[in-house]
Amino acid sequence: MNDTPHFGPATAIGSLPGTDAREAAKTATGSFEDFPFLPELPARGPGADMIGRTAGLLVELYARVEPSGWRIGDRPGRDTRRARSWLGEDLDAFEEFTQGHEGQVKVQAVGPWTLAAALELRNGESALSDPGACRDLAASLGEGLRLHLAEVRRRVPGAGIVLQLDEPSLTAVLRGQVKTASGYRTHRAVDRQIVEATLRDVIGVHTDGGVVVHSCAPDVPFALLRRTGAAAVSFDFSLLTERDDDAIGEAVEGGTRLFAGVVPGTDTALSDPAGSVMGVRTLWRRLGLSPGLLAEAVTVTPSCGLAGASPAYARQALAHCVRAARSLADNPE
Repeated sequence: MNDTPHFGPATAIGSLPGTDAREAAKTATGSFEDFPFLPELPARGPGADMIGRTAGLLVELYARVEPSGWRIGDRPGRDTRRARSWLGEDLDAFEEFTQGHEGQVKVQAVGPWTLAAALELRNGESALSDPGACRDLAASLGEGLRLHLAEVRRRVPGAGIVLQLDEPSLTAVLRGQVKTASGYRTHRAVDRQIVEATLRDVIGVHTDGGVVVHSCAPDVPFALLRRTGAAAVSFDFSLLTERDDDAIGEAVEGGTRLFAGVVPGTDTALSDPAGSVMGVRTLWRRLGLSPGLLAEAVTVTPSCGLAGASPAYARQALAHCVRAARSLADNPE
């Protein structure tokens, strides 16, 4: 397991509304002085979306847009170039607004299992249907992430880099709930040990800043993620049930940080900051954990990405995360 890195009290998941890279970088760095993130702007179109952006990082594997989604191909085409160009724009803007930054920064990419569930092979089926394709994809992703992290390190030399792997399809992969191309059947569940080993390999490419695995789906497999060496787990707090209590208690006691998504990701009236983290305090009491651990163990985030929010609400939600985290630290009881 990684040495527990220092994580800031609040950050965001990754996506923001709009199409302006400089405006997004200014928002992401201005909102979170302790823990800014490299924004993603899916409104720009294919290649700026979560899957296309990560497909652009792959080494010796390429993907192009088909009517049904992203499909693995032989050579880099227009879609790969577009994805890489937008990422370059985002990195330029992020570098500009993080001059002299010496705390943590967070970058996001899609994890190997959500990528395997989303990318199609030539026959139109998801890569998930072919164990060999899953292995190749994970190896290509690991190498691509290594190069991407080196590039971020070069651009923000004083910062510690936290890598977030987005795995919203992970539970569906484990349960055999990912639909086939026809939509009538589902792919077989992948063996838990294979899922765990693959994640461990990809997480292992980032040895010096900590990896957080994010899923805004229900039933996040906390225990499995802890065994992969993830230093933190990011989740939508509103989807927790008491069934998750034991796994969360063990995670906290084992030193895993929780990125608690407590601020809604789409426009709504926000409660006071203390109200937003009331559920976290209640969970803590239910688990019998020390209130003094709260600020050490929890980073406050929106419940998911903010791509579907209005720009004004997105800025408000980020500021709200910071205030809610401060409330948790000041009044842990």
